[in-house]
Amino acid sequence: MKSKKEVNPYTSKALTGLKTGKTKDYAAGTPAVTSSLKHVFSQSGVVRGTKALLKLNQKDGFDCPSCAWPDPDEERAMTEFCENGAKAVAAETTKAKVDLAFFKKHSVHDLSKQSDYWLEQQGRLVSPMYLKEGASHYESISWDDAFKLLAKRLNELESVDDGVFYTSGRASNEAAFLYQLFVRQFGTNNLPDCSNMCHESSGSALNKTIGIGKGTVTLDDFYKTDAVFILGQNPGTNHPRMLSALQQCVRNGGKVVSINPLKESGLLGFAHPQEIGGILGKYTPLSDQYLQIRINGDQALLKGIAKIILSHPERLDEAFISKNTEGFDDYKASIGLCEWGQIVSESGLSRQEIEAAAKLLIDSQSAIFCWAMGLTQHKNSVATIQEIVNIQLMLGNLGKPGAGLCPVRGHSNVQGDRTMGIYEKMPEAFLAKLGDVFDFKAPREFGFDVVEAITAMHDKPGLVFFGLGGNFLSATPDTTYTAQALRNCTLTAHVATKLNRSHLVTGNEALILPCLGRSELDVRGAGTQKITVENSMGIVHASCGRLKPASDDLLSEPAIVSHLAEATLAKRSSVDWAGLRENYDLIRNAIESVIPGFNNFNKRLEEEGEFYLPNNAKELDFSHIGGKAKFTVCPMNITRVIDNQLLLMTIRSHDQYNTTIYGLDDRYRGIKNERRVIFLNKEDMASRKIVAEQPVDITSHFEGETREAKLFLAIPYDIPRGCAAAYFPETNVLVPIKSTADESNTPTSKSIIITLTPCS
Repeated sequence: MKSKKEVNPYTSKALTGLKTGKTKDYAAGTPAVTSSLKHVFSQSGVVRGTKALLKLNQKDGFDCPSCAWPDPDEERAMTEFCENGAKAVAAETTKAKVDLAFFKKHSVHDLSKQSDYWLEQQGRLVSPMYLKEGASHYESISWDDAFKLLAKRLNELESVDDGVFYTSGRASNEAAFLYQLFVRQFGTNNLPDCSNMCHESSGSALNKTIGIGKGTVTLDDFYKTDAVFILGQNPGTNHPRMLSALQQCVRNGGKVVSINPLKESGLLGFAHPQEIGGILGKYTPLSDQYLQIRINGDQALLKGIAKIILSHPERLDEAFISKNTEGFDDYKASIGLCEWGQIVSESGLSRQEIEAAAKLLIDSQSAIFCWAMGLTQHKNSVATIQEIVNIQLMLGNLGKPGAGLCPVRGHSNVQGDRTMGIYEKMPEAFLAKLGDVFDFKAPREFGFDVVEAITAMHDKPGLVFFGLGGNFLSATPDTTYTAQALRNCTLTAHVATKLNRSHLVTGNEALILPCLGRSELDVRGAGTQKITVENSMGIVHASCGRLKPASDDLLSEPAIVSHLAEATLAKRSSVDWAGLRENYDLIRNAIESVIPGFNNFNKRLEEEGEFYLPNNAKELDFSHIGGKAKFTVCPMNITRVIDNQLLLMTIRSHDQYNTTIYGLDDRYRGIKNERRVIFLNKEDMASRKIVAEQPVDITSHFEGETREAKLFLAIPYDIPRGCAAAYFPETNVLVPIKSTADESNTPTSKSIIITLTPCS
């Protein structure tokens, strides 16, 4: 039997040999091109790699499996991809294979000692694998037997609510729709997804205030706007194609204000790798003002900006406020009570800096506010995003060119998954329509989100966990706690393209179900199939793989879901699961029948290739929330850090995407060949008698509990005093399972109270 002892699956390995260099003043340029080609050609080969890149983000090709930044509506470059996208394609199209011989050679225990980078480099999964209870090695299993085992374990559950069905943002619309239909016909709303950990705070804030949980801008708005405010976001690493939009904005006369605790290269300047100047290292400065805010000081800054705007009543859009909003007077009164001393203290910025940012906004006739997880993963995240909405409502910056709200989703179809019904709390209208179309009564009781699912698995042994993509263990908080939750399960099963740590921390039994990648041909009974995705700006577009699959034994995600549903539900479902998996047009017909905005779905895809979904807030239609957009009164957040404590935020390196580690370098921050580092203010280091590159242990503190991450190298960095940053997933072990954002229940991975202890 496998041990149920609680252990941290991220055991400290020997450090890999840190080398440091200068931080960069700009992003992209020739180094980005060189890095892209190196990754693709070394893993995929010149011919296969080139073919993949030339079809990436093209209208007759496949959608990038990394970020959700939109493609241009009209003409597209031959190389419509970024360094991040190239790395994702290299990883997916690699020639390396993880086959039965690999699993015979390596036990699960031995694999668990390897780094995430090593696991990623082993290659594509090529056939279903099964870990028997008590076994040390995965063995081969047929697809039929895998589905029979899953069906048996699911149908043996004491309650249907003991099944947990997770979804990653890489699943297509077609796969996601079938998945939620299967889960609801099984009888539960337990559909936790990656949104719960990322942009749930955005959805919670926006749905309440403007009646839709999405952004309200298009790519064209960036070219027309007077100002872009970027908060808690590092586009140079996380959404590099956004940099070309910012460059065009600046060239058109727009101003950019960047708000981030770290000086990020991609917010300083951009050397376009498809321009001669960019190749030669000539870059466009992007930020007119850079505010190095304290971690989680954004809400205080926004209240300060609002206070200054209100002192210029001539700038308020009174007609917009009167016609389209409610609650302004209460909001105005609340801002009047905010004191500058507290605003300055909490933000970490001077009043002069805040006034300069406010003046730039006041002088702009249109403005876009962008944000990402630097805003969404704090206790007060929903309130902070509502402060952004308040400012935009005051200025009338909704429903006009060059203005609006832009939460930038970090995964390729995380927005589409939610549209398709991947949510534990879907509204009544969706559930009723789903039941009508498919002749069943969809469950109404809310299901588990991610944190609730982990807690349920931890507290009650015997649940079954199924993951449609992703790396659940590495993506979630409180790694040791989550690992024990997974070990408590009867069965854990993961749909994946590559080996990851979630496959090594398992229930009594485990399955690895390998699927096709975005780049690969998906040929079914009705011929070559295409899928669809929805990007950050609400555009649905087609994606069709063009490469030969890594193995003949791979199934598409829609096929896996439909087979699972067929095996599990049998005669309890009248859905023609076999027909749906053989012809994805039929899935899209079903989507059209259930979800508003998808009328003539297949016809529009065939004729246009893509289309915008309706966006009520963009049209100033707030009927979903009583007819008017809402101003929100939010109390000021006070960060309590005492004694020798610091506030830590988890971040990505430039050589990773979400939990996928492509390499050990962080080129823009000057870090090479190492991930176990913590970025610290020089004065904070001096006061603790810590020198550069000294090994330290990190301890987090929450409600009397402590958690440890051992052996990190201290790196002096340009970051505000009292703040620290380190890479995830290595530091997810420090995030307490009970520390979550108000309303959204998102883990507070950007607000971890820590102390440091020099290693003995």
